[in-house]
Amino acid sequence: MLDERKKQKLKVFAEEIRLETLKEFRPLGFGHVGGAMSIVETLAVLYGEVMKIDPERPRWQERDWLVVSKGHSGPSVYSALALKGYFPLKELKTLNQPGTNLPSHCDRNKTIGIDMTTGSLGQGISTAIGVALGNRLDERTSYTYLILGDGELDEGQIWEGVLFAAHHKLDNLITFVDYNKKQLDGYTKDILDLGDIARKFREFGWHAQDVDGAEIGEIYTAVEKAKEAKGSPSVIVLHTIKGKGCTFAEDVFYNHHMIFSTKECDEAIDAVKARLNRMKRPYRGEKRGEESGYNSV
Repeated sequence: MLDERKKQKLKVFAEEIRLETLKEFRPLGFGHVGGAMSIVETLAVLYGEVMKIDPERPRWQERDWLVVSKGHSGPSVYSALALKGYFPLKELKTLNQPGTNLPSHCDRNKTIGIDMTTGSLGQGISTAIGVALGNRLDERTSYTYLILGDGELDEGQIWEGVLFAAHHKLDNLITFVDYNKKQLDGYTKDILDLGDIARKFREFGWHAQDVDGAEIGEIYTAVEKAKEAKGSPSVIVLHTIKGKGCTFAEDVFYNHHMIFSTKECDEAIDAVKARLNRMKRPYRGEKRGEESGYNSV
């Protein structure tokens, strides 16, 4: 389990990722805000505590891998990478600009720290399985983490991969499903009802858990339990809110890809900064002025 101090640091880290992502979007006035916001806490847990990584050696062979199949949430991944020191924070301002190394969707050939390029939705599970299987054959102890969208589960390729991973007992593969209940043009229950996602994976031979995707402690504990599940791949179904923590997106129905004003974005940025300022107050015995987060705002 996480102690309260570490949990607080990860909460701060999550809000810093959210802040930098909004600042990325601001010059454009558009972007995949909804899905970028809903996985922020998961990224904070992975990059802040769980994954075996080295920003100085982004291609280190013994590292853990992250495959972001819902690659349109790339901006939040870029923020996490920059905050961890893979590249300077100032590069985040180049998102989707001519000549950028930060395209809308993840591309390992352009962005330092991106382990796998995003293809069409559904393809990430195949590449993640390939990585996990390859690392096992090479007798590495690393884990492969995969992030899927809930609407992405409509793809048949997902379920072929689910069968394959269970058959080959890939217990070094831990998958997250961002179950924010929406896809591009509506609720998943109206477009193609997914039912009980965890139960479906369980019936396919996976270790499966449901967690609150906004709760740092629950996400971390679920990862630890997944690592204990030997002989089968694991899935963690994240019950999330699309647009979480963004004032102009969280309560909007169509918030997959959004157009927004500079004023709206500034208000959202100010709201995140206010949360960060509250979080960074001395925490349970910390000395005044001691840094409680990963970076200053």
